[in-house]
Amino acid sequence: MTTILYLAHLNPLTNAHIDIINQLKKDGETVKVMPVIFMKGDKEVTAKSFPFNFDTRKKMIEAVFGDSVSITDDYTFNAPFKKYLPPLLSLKSWKLRKKILTGVKGDYYSYTGDKAEGYMLKLYRLKPQIGERRQLSAASVKEKMYDQVLGNNSDWKADVPEAVGKIIEENWDVIEKYAKLEDKTRRVLGMKFPIEGWSE
Repeated sequence: MTTILYLAHLNPLTNAHIDIINQLKKDGETVKVMPVIFMKGDKEVTAKSFPFNFDTRKKMIEAVFGDSVSITDDYTFNAPFKKYLPPLLSLKSWKLRKKILTGVKGDYYSYTGDKAEGYMLKLYRLKPQIGERRQLSAASVKEKMYDQVLGNNSDWKADVPEAVGKIIEENWDVIEKYAKLEDKTRRVLGMKFPIEGWSE
């Protein structure tokens, strides 16, 4: 039995993500999809780069895949986020690895389309396979949504499944909230972390 771990922001779930997950479903018996979560105490931290919370993203995935994939909250960083670094030396990072592998039996590997992230996954012995980076990114879809809030023409709905588009529209207040705000994140070793909760 092979389990494929898909650790990603999925914020929002795009047509490119769906192509990737569909391919992973063909390659492994179990696909464990883990949208990354940042927690500060009992509050999930969001930002302009990742506006939708875990529950909303889980709803997006379920709207497309039902129960054909496993969706878990095992990929969760708890503030202060800087304590997950440096890699290999941080006790918190090894605890996160153990959590990611919860319930995984038999052979497994992790998938990423990002080389820097692939290096990190390799350090943590998560057996990464690096796929081709898709042209369509969640970042570009978010920018189109923010553009719409600012009064510009936008075709963001073409980049997501209809069911996901409806969920985004149901949570449009989130997009309106972040459209005019700065992106309060920092990139560390190829991954974005929220500034809120970084060192507290």
